[in-house]
Amino acid sequence: MTKSHSFHIPVMGIGYTIDTPVKVAQFGIDSVISLLDDKLLEKMREMYCKKFEIPYEKITEKIEDFRAKRITSYLNLMHGLAEQKFEEFKSNTEQKIDELINAAEEKRIELKHLVNNLDVSNIKEELKNAAVCKFEGIKNSTEQKINELKEFLNQLPNATALKEDFQNLTSKYINPSEVKKWINEKFTMGSIDVNIMTKVDKDNYIKGEKLPTEFNDAHAAIRGFANSKLESSVVLSAGMNPRLYAYMERFEDFYPDLNGYIKKKIVLKVSDYKSAIIQGKFLAKKGLWVSEYRIESGLNCGGHAFATEGHLLGPILAEFRDHKNELIESVYELLVQALTAKNRTLPESILPIKITAQGGVGTAEEHDFLINHYKVDSVGWGTPFLLVPEATSIDDSTLDKLIVAKESDLYLSNISPLGIPFNNLRTNTKDLEKATLIEKGKPGSACTNRYAALNCEYSVKGLCIASRKYQKLKIADLDKEDISPEEYKKRYNQIVEKSCICLGLGTSARVANNITSKTKDEGVSVCPGPNLAYFSKKMSLKEITDHIYGKANMMLQPDRPNMFVKELGIYVDYLKNKIEETKTSMTKKQEKYFESFEKNLESGINYYQSLFGELKDKFGETKSNILRDLETNLKALQNLKIGK
Repeated sequence: MTKSHSFHIPVMGIGYTIDTPVKVAQFGIDSVISLLDDKLLEKMREMYCKKFEIPYEKITEKIEDFRAKRITSYLNLMHGLAEQKFEEFKSNTEQKIDELINAAEEKRIELKHLVNNLDVSNIKEELKNAAVCKFEGIKNSTEQKINELKEFLNQLPNATALKEDFQNLTSKYINPSEVKKWINEKFTMGSIDVNIMTKVDKDNYIKGEKLPTEFNDAHAAIRGFANSKLESSVVLSAGMNPRLYAYMERFEDFYPDLNGYIKKKIVLKVSDYKSAIIQGKFLAKKGLWVSEYRIESGLNCGGHAFATEGHLLGPILAEFRDHKNELIESVYELLVQALTAKNRTLPESILPIKITAQGGVGTAEEHDFLINHYKVDSVGWGTPFLLVPEATSIDDSTLDKLIVAKESDLYLSNISPLGIPFNNLRTNTKDLEKATLIEKGKPGSACTNRYAALNCEYSVKGLCIASRKYQKLKIADLDKEDISPEEYKKRYNQIVEKSCICLGLGTSARVANNITSKTKDEGVSVCPGPNLAYFSKKMSLKEITDHIYGKANMMLQPDRPNMFVKELGIYVDYLKNKIEETKTSMTKKQEKYFESFEKNLESGINYYQSLFGELKDKFGETKSNILRDLETNLKALQNLKIGK
């Protein structure tokens, strides 16, 4: 089966891609649902059941294993609705083709009849000319209908390869049965993938008693996915969780069959080759195969940003490209050993892997370069889809803010209670809500979801550091310390800047779908990558798809830096800020870390200078700017004078 697209839509926040598959899967586009918020999933299931008149039975928190069951039920609903839309899409396509072919056939018959009955030997010259004109008119009309059919398929948001395949099929003549057969063979539904942040895996309690590990949040999410009807992938992000990986051994769907087919595939979101091979081998020793390594830019991305030690995306992708076979062979050897030890079926041939990339890509040229130069199998386009309400769940107010957002409005913040840098939009309503509470002397949020209640400083059950309870206790401890007003203010701000993104990242989907909430929290968190600054209009699904494939240009800012240069600049600023934070009390360990960071960045700059300097037929219009910007960043890096 031919994959329809060379791009996918990554997970965005908690709610922005929560129902994206129902909107895009029929067009062959892969997308990812976050499984973090089972409450929101249940609300969305109720909404969709009412919309499509499907019987709905509420899964309350009184039901045993409610979190996993909510996830399974929602994913099964998405699967059913997406399949229904896909079959309707194919049926409508076939119907349109029938209409156009029938119209063309009528013209062909009319043309044939005219030719058979045309005797030009005994008629006057003017009649002959009239007949020839009619002949040409019918011929042109026939060609017009055939072109109309081709244009219809060109309007579908499918990849270039699919359209070229159809052009080859119909270049000489159109056989209706062959066209319909082609549709059934080539049209594939987009994959309904899911995302689980492995570290968001808190213990859960009932009536004060701690539940077994399998009822932890991430464990329950794995179970909910494994028990669903989906034949797709789970994208594991936020680092390695050995306990969770071991739990996945229990589910049959994660294992390959004789033909190498895996019903539930594993995708690892990674930021470097070392992490990929460590985690890949760890899972292989349990008989579990990683089908895809999804490489994301450390800082030039949306959502949480997992900064590398100065390792840049280009060199990382080159390492994956150059060592792909080595990765496959070394990991597969361990897989075979594990499957043999478990007395499980061994695939007849070595299993494949996909290498995909995402983070900051913004032009068709960059998209094609990742595919052709780094040999990636798919490119993730996330942030621009926040401006595509046809594909994502986003409320009008937040959409308007994103449309007018400039570079200065997008920044890497410390608001996440997970303690991980978080890409943020200034003036988002969740942060405004937070500021109001601080002014009232009531910092922190009511922690209703508790998904990030991972800090056990004041409670064995855990508290979220963005919660009102935690911040009240932390500030009380701070008040007892004998410190200067300046130090007090600094540490106070560090406590209260944390924001409740568990609720905030799901609110937009709730508002967009007219879902009411019992809580008073209406603030919206949004986590676009820096790339958003260069897209400044609401887009249709066709418009963004045409942009990705170079058929249109939705980017109105001509001065946008190349994606690799943009990432480099963010890393230089990141290092500069980290040095600034420790300039009065830098330890030897920190100094060594900064020196390594600087060395890796300088190595990355040298790599890019060589790469772009040697390119002959790529980035022709912007190459001089890229080389200039690389030199500018190199000088900025050298001016930091680490350890000098």
